[in-house]
Amino acid sequence: MTDPQQPTATPPNAPISTAMRRALKRADDGKTLDPAEVEVLLSASGPALEQLMSTAARVRDQGLADAGRSGIITYSKKVFIPLTQLCRDRCHYCTFATTPGRVHSPYLSPDEVLEIARQGAALGCKEALFTLGDAPEDRWDAAKTWLEEAGYDSTLDYVRAMSIRVLEETGLLPHLNPGVMSWQNLQRLKPVAPSMGMMLETTSRRLFEEKGQPHFGSPDKDPAIRLRVLEDAGRSNVPFTTGLLIGIGENLEERADSIFALRKIARQYGGIQEVIIQGFRVKPDTAMRNDADVPLDEWLAAIAVTRVVLGPRMRVQAPPNLVDLAEARLLLDAGVDDFGGVSPLTPDHVNPERPWPQIDDLAKLTADAGFTLRERLTAHPEYLREPWLDPRLISHVEALVDPETGLANEDAFPKGLPWQEPDGGWDSVGRTDLHTAIDTEGRRTETRSDFDAAYGDWDVLREDVAARRAGESASGVSEPERIAAETKAALAAAERDPAGLSDAQALTLMTATGPALDQLAKIADDLRKAVVGDDVTYVVNRNINFTNVCYTGCRFCAFAQRRTDADAYSLSMDEVAQRAEEAWVIGATEVCMQGGIHPDLPGTAYADLVKAVKDRVPEMHVHAYSPMEIVNGSVRTGLSIEDFLISVKEAGLGSIPGTAAEILDDDVRWILTKGKLPTASWIEVISTAHKVGLPSSSTMMYGHVDAPHHWVQHLRTIAAVQDQTGGFTEFVLLPFIHTNSPIYLAGVARPGPTYDENRAVHAMARIMLHGRIDNIQCSWVKLGTDGCVDVLNGGVNDIGGTLMEETISRMAGSKHGSRKSIEELTQMATAAGRPARQRTTTYGEVPQTSHTALELA
Repeated sequence: MTDPQQPTATPPNAPISTAMRRALKRADDGKTLDPAEVEVLLSASGPALEQLMSTAARVRDQGLADAGRSGIITYSKKVFIPLTQLCRDRCHYCTFATTPGRVHSPYLSPDEVLEIARQGAALGCKEALFTLGDAPEDRWDAAKTWLEEAGYDSTLDYVRAMSIRVLEETGLLPHLNPGVMSWQNLQRLKPVAPSMGMMLETTSRRLFEEKGQPHFGSPDKDPAIRLRVLEDAGRSNVPFTTGLLIGIGENLEERADSIFALRKIARQYGGIQEVIIQGFRVKPDTAMRNDADVPLDEWLAAIAVTRVVLGPRMRVQAPPNLVDLAEARLLLDAGVDDFGGVSPLTPDHVNPERPWPQIDDLAKLTADAGFTLRERLTAHPEYLREPWLDPRLISHVEALVDPETGLANEDAFPKGLPWQEPDGGWDSVGRTDLHTAIDTEGRRTETRSDFDAAYGDWDVLREDVAARRAGESASGVSEPERIAAETKAALAAAERDPAGLSDAQALTLMTATGPALDQLAKIADDLRKAVVGDDVTYVVNRNINFTNVCYTGCRFCAFAQRRTDADAYSLSMDEVAQRAEEAWVIGATEVCMQGGIHPDLPGTAYADLVKAVKDRVPEMHVHAYSPMEIVNGSVRTGLSIEDFLISVKEAGLGSIPGTAAEILDDDVRWILTKGKLPTASWIEVISTAHKVGLPSSSTMMYGHVDAPHHWVQHLRTIAAVQDQTGGFTEFVLLPFIHTNSPIYLAGVARPGPTYDENRAVHAMARIMLHGRIDNIQCSWVKLGTDGCVDVLNGGVNDIGGTLMEETISRMAGSKHGSRKSIEELTQMATAAGRPARQRTTTYGEVPQTSHTALELA
């Protein structure tokens, strides 16, 4: 390697290889490049590099034109706030991280944080870049002690608190770089920062796993973990900055793989707002002090290739302080459209030896290259709206943004504005623009008003789903060959040892048709009779969907609305309690409460709603809150999931619905739900609920973008959780209702499961969960009476509840009503040739008291 200020010497007339010439031609023609071609282009120098940079610049220019800001190069005026320089990692090139003995305090104090922010605000800065090491409290006792004495549970809790202080007292917009974060961490930090970031650096496992390599001994530099953070940020609608560190020992193949990894995540999840391509610079007092700086040609080639591969829509950034000012022009020539954060006040704490260029000098250089330098905010314009921007940050952003361009209002100086988590209970969210009653005829608008922004890029999803289905078909995974001998063997195994089926046998039976399906249903029904008898059970209950305002963005959901949409509603605390009392009067023993993830919902509202019901009707069983709602409550209250569950249990919660499961496979979950919690989080919430004494149902919604092998694995996951906790009371099958579902209307999902699939899935649930979950429930709302009768003869023993009102399925287009009388439920059981019996939520006998179920009209 050579100094980056000295491009590698290449003769001006050096021949270009055939492979390079071909790759350059394909790039110039806008063809999709494969990894081998990208690897060739990453080695470009001399005339080949000039041609590559020209192509990259043209791609950049097209992207700027498409975004409506032709010729505009952006930067963010910021201050660095190095909250802590302690870190649990040991990266061999890092001078930012240090030891407790080399700093005056493990963390900057609140006063020190605010002093930096105030000075930056006075200079017109609009971004406060919080930079810090990964989880230093896990390595350094000094950090752990400081946090405990200051009253914080973790470094991320302190980051959140300081972000709020900066917003309220200076008006600067926080950009958070706290390293590896969990899905729950992202939910907790999203309301206090318009954007976050974490460099991927490289996907090379070699540099992480081999002793002596730069990431060895640094747990947070595991490429798989860092990629998951980028995915989770996209799932959570968090505008995210990431990038690569070029020249730390990765080879060209690994460099190409890293670029493609970023492209895949950017396409799938949409959360990567910009990609930084940073060149390695040697620093003294590090393990890599004897290495060499990355050559300038290598860095420029990496920038240009990244621009070409990621395409015109991506914002590509390179730090202008890592080269001399005269050479910063080359960054523009290579396709950069953003210079990142530039500070008039604080140094680059990651590269302290390289001062920031003066903004006026950078503006002149940009003008000389034929562009205009414009200041932007910490999030790029397309990310300054819901669902990317949390509603609690809107006023802070509006104070600094140019409404015409979405860039910064360069004449604006930040000033502190209130940031407030709603408190005082559910009624405090305000209902002046919300309807208080549900339209029994269904919604008046077809979709929520932020259809494209909330649900993401439908074109990309269609391509991904089509590719996945083609791959499944080609591999034979989703459509196993129908071989009579294999089907007979699988049926015999199901009869002999129901819970012991292999995955291959289960998949064969899950796709059974004809006589094989009839035999499968008989096996399941014989099991049902042996385990729970002939009674068809039901619960007299009422569903209360207390708000349909939600900013999660589940692509299958036709229920959710924005706060300002005509069909948005939120019930008051008193209205919820009143509905519970009405249900009790006519014989209900349960209310089931679920709602959207309202952006103004106080964390305390969940307990308050339960208390409101129990105060009005003390004997009513409250079955409430999906795992998604529980995580939301945990995040908003700052309590752990366990402590939050204990708090709502103490308020009177009796059990939770195991909804929000959909399909417990993260690839399917992303396509189907976008912003919802990942599989591991769903399992954590459910398992924790069982641990604290809250039983739950379990569910599966199927027949959309999934396939039979997903159903098999979903049942395996449910069985594994039940083996550990024993807390599931039932398993509920939920066929996908496609009619009004956005993912179907966009042409991504199929129109629900087939008749045979419904029969097979219900039967297989009975068989695969045998000995673990005794109660298998069908949904009359989704299947209708005839469908329920069919599956009652194939392993099902429960038909759910009377509901009285059911909004979610009805909004999705269900035609089977939203309430059933006890007589109608009894008739359903009779049609299946079996008696009906009322039960409690947890499948106990209903006490013989003066409170009896009346006929529901």
